[in-house]
Amino acid sequence: MPTTQELPDCHLLKPPTLITPSSPTPHHALSLSNLDDQKFLRFSIKYLYLFRKSVPPESLKASLAKALVDYYPLAGRLRSAGNGDGGGDDDQRLEVDCNGEGAVFAEASMDITVDEFLALSEWPNSSWRKLLYKVEAPSFLGVPPLVVQVTNLRCGGMILCTAISHCLCDGVGTSQFLHAWAHLSTKPDASIPVLPFHGRHVLRRQFPILTNSPHSAYTRSVPSWNDKTVVPDIHGYLQSQPLIPVSITFTPPDILRLKRQCVPSLKCTSFEALATHTWRSWIRSLVDPSSSSALTSLHAVKLLFSVNVRDRLDPKLPHGYYGNGFVLGCAPAKVRDLVGSNLADAVKLVQTAKSRVDGDYVRSALETLEDKAAKTDLSASLVISQWSNLGLEGVDFGEGKAAFMGPLTSDVYCLFLPVAEEPQAVRVLVSVPERAADRFEFYMKGFVEREEKNVNGCGGEGDGLNCEDL
Repeated sequence: MPTTQELPDCHLLKPPTLITPSSPTPHHALSLSNLDDQKFLRFSIKYLYLFRKSVPPESLKASLAKALVDYYPLAGRLRSAGNGDGGGDDDQRLEVDCNGEGAVFAEASMDITVDEFLALSEWPNSSWRKLLYKVEAPSFLGVPPLVVQVTNLRCGGMILCTAISHCLCDGVGTSQFLHAWAHLSTKPDASIPVLPFHGRHVLRRQFPILTNSPHSAYTRSVPSWNDKTVVPDIHGYLQSQPLIPVSITFTPPDILRLKRQCVPSLKCTSFEALATHTWRSWIRSLVDPSSSSALTSLHAVKLLFSVNVRDRLDPKLPHGYYGNGFVLGCAPAKVRDLVGSNLADAVKLVQTAKSRVDGDYVRSALETLEDKAAKTDLSASLVISQWSNLGLEGVDFGEGKAAFMGPLTSDVYCLFLPVAEEPQAVRVLVSVPERAADRFEFYMKGFVEREEKNVNGCGGEGDGLNCEDL
């Protein structure tokens, strides 16, 4: 179970500074695509890197200034693209004022060693927030697109935390930027390996598209919890509960065991097997007849997962495109059908959802998001974001790769994370209600100890979950 041990105090060594591009950069407004401008993405992706040996802050600042020449929008500021009259849909749209104002860079120290932090690293807690400088701002628009804090540790190591606006970059884009920055840190006179492509016009919605209803991953209305014929507000329930993070590492043999549950009838990828297993375990853990949030067997639930569409469009997105180039695949199911089937049947739902993601699917999403009333349907959904295949763990600023990398916080959104020095292993991190944590961990780990059983009814694979529980 998660540790509650908090980190020591973090001491800022000096006031934060602004790192501006080292050479002149274009000054203009960068329009965002509908995929960038989703309200669902109006936050910063916060990465934490733990290195055994520190890199001099002046070297990091100098290389960051060079990286911002090519990635100059990250040195700009988000703003409303409207006319400033307070009305109309245009005022809800965002753009980047590429003004070269700079990224925030903070330096700090903490009385802790790398090994001591590693002992606590499996479960993020609120005290980790002190590792990233908080910019006081009245709204998301007031937060610079890039904030960095370097914290020197007692042993000579360092923790590097970054907050990168999700409106500007997705996971692929943030990894591309971090590798470019690290490359310039090790080779100051070199060019970055991949030049960024800035234009978001390549994802403008195309006409004509006829859509009479929202895209399957989005909704324009809030479902009624009291109406048992529609989806329950699981998301609202989760947000109202005390949550604790659950972190479970799946080794390559663990993932192979999951995949073997699907053969010979079905071949699947590691992501499909693990995502399906996590989805089913999550739903099972939330089934609680004693709670007012209890699910019924006919409730509808969804798995939403990010799908990189850079190579799924015709033409493909340009090489180096670092904006949001993903859409959400959507696998819907009834609770009874999901937990009452075997793993292979549930995997087919995920595979079907993935197969739907093509050019028409993306254009449908772009069209749906043109309506600012449309929002990601989180009411009864588990959202999975895959960080384990982005190369994030390979970032090296000159003193070796990270001993640990992960998010700064844990949330109701599920992350598949890389595991340092364990290629192909995946760490699943998600926060669940405290009363459901043991059940979730049991369902996630239980497949290792017991063989697949063909049991009729809602119990599925002999996990003790009965139809009466639903």
